[in-house]
Amino acid sequence: MSLPHAILTALLEKPSSGLELTRRFDRSIGYFWSATHQQIYRELGKLEEAGHIRALPSDRPARGQKKEYEVLPAGRAELTAWVGRTEDPKPIRDALLLRMRAAAVVGTEGLEAELRRHLALHEGQLAEYEDIEKRHFPPERDTVEDRLRHVVLRGGIDLERFWIEWVRAALRELAALPTTPG
Repeated sequence: MSLPHAILTALLEKPSSGLELTRRFDRSIGYFWSATHQQIYRELGKLEEAGHIRALPSDRPARGQKKEYEVLPAGRAELTAWVGRTEDPKPIRDALLLRMRAAAVVGTEGLEAELRRHLALHEGQLAEYEDIEKRHFPPERDTVEDRLRHVVLRGGIDLERFWIEWVRAALRELAALPTTPG
């Protein structure tokens, strides 16, 4: 249910075409809520059908031209209501955690390399988030919108730090395991 709300949020921030939304998802919202190009276009159609968004009128003929969408009052009302709803946290579904559990019964072959790969990915993502923080959130940017967006980014930074420490601990634990004869 959250993809339509992510799209409404992005469109309220800036009316956009489907292609522009896809690009914006890749650069911001996609860090915590990913969607494919097809999912975004499918959801745009549903939101338009529900009366939550509309394609902006254009001066040029519609054939082959990208539509730019804006949020209608019903869409804003839906997003406002959604923000205030209660929702339980979702359980973590991470294949690496399952691999660790599986290694307990089938052995650890290949696990160290996968852990090191994940460590590098998390370190890279952390560096990217910290770069975004430096570029987009200097202390003088103190609007309500900036502060809330920064809190979201800080959540991403903290999660990456958690995963880095967890993977390092898993690597230490793996290194300390007794070797079993093959």
